[in-house]
Amino acid sequence: MHPPDVATIQALRKDLALQIARFVERSGTSQVAAAQSLGIPQPTLSKIANAQVSDLSMELLIRIAVRARLSLVMQTGKDPSEAGVFVSGTALRERAPRSRLAEQARHELDASARSLTPEKRLDAQLRHSELLAELHRAGRNSRPEVAIRPRRRRR
Repeated sequence: MHPPDVATIQALRKDLALQIARFVERSGTSQVAAAQSLGIPQPTLSKIANAQVSDLSMELLIRIAVRARLSLVMQTGKDPSEAGVFVSGTALRERAPRSRLAEQARHELDASARSLTPEKRLDAQLRHSELLAELHRAGRNSRPEVAIRPRRRRR
């Protein structure tokens, strides 16, 4: 059994590799071509695609994600099982159809976000995460008749 910090880093490393592998798969190119465009050897990309990343550093995986222009959010938690790497809302927004009302709301949100200091942005993100956790707990507690299955870890 690993200490929580080591287990959290392992979970983040695997999730980051999964997001990179999904990117390569969606690109429709060969591993050789994808590895060349990302500036890494093909065997390294093969390790990522097969989730064999224990010997790859987080820094390398982050560099690859940046080169791939992936918009990701890394999350830790009180428990290693809460750690994960997710496609950010910004990346999802770019693919979604846009309405005038939604576009106006995004513009206003972006303008207000730019006015926040980095410290206030971090506080807002922390509060947002706390509210999401409360919402999640409330949803779980309000429906006791429904069996909640634990999420399967991605491989």
